[in-house]
Amino acid sequence: MSDSPPRRLLLVNGPNLNLLGTREPAVYGHETLDDVVALVERTADELGYAVRALQSNHEGVLIDAIHEAREDCAGVVINPGGLTHTSVALRDALTGVALPFAEVHVSDVHAREEFRHFSYLSDVAAVTVVGEGVAGYGRAVRELVAALATEEDAS
Repeated sequence: MSDSPPRRLLLVNGPNLNLLGTREPAVYGHETLDDVVALVERTADELGYAVRALQSNHEGVLIDAIHEAREDCAGVVINPGGLTHTSVALRDALTGVALPFAEVHVSDVHAREEFRHFSYLSDVAAVTVVGEGVAGYGRAVRELVAALATEEDAS
C-alpha cells in the first residue's frame, strides 16, 4: 500500500446549484452544473487529479460526503450556496476532516444583499474564489492543487 496522498478532489455543490443556467441568469450566468463538473474534471485532470462530484439540496448529504472524503480525497472544492451564511455544521465537517478546501461562489456575494456578505467558511478555507462565474471553479482547483503541493513539500 502506498503512503502517497490521494490524487482525488471532492467537488461539492450545495442547495439550488442544480438550477445553474436557469436560476437568475443575470446573477449566475447561463452555464449549468454539468458545465461546472466538466470544467473541474478537465482542470483537475490536467493537474493529475481525479474528481468525485456531488450536488445536494440537503445539508446532511453534503456533510456525509465530506466525512467520506477523508478516506480517499486530498482536498475539497465547495460551493455551499446559501449554506455559506448559515451552516456551522458544514464548517465543522470541513474542519473536522482536516482536508484543505476551496470555497467558490459564482456571483460576487460581497456586492449583493448584506446577508450574503458573511461566510462561515472563508476564514478556514485554503482558497476562496468569489464572483468569477463558473470559471472561478477552475481557478479554485488550480489554487487548491498548488496549496496541496506546498503542503506536501513541507511534510
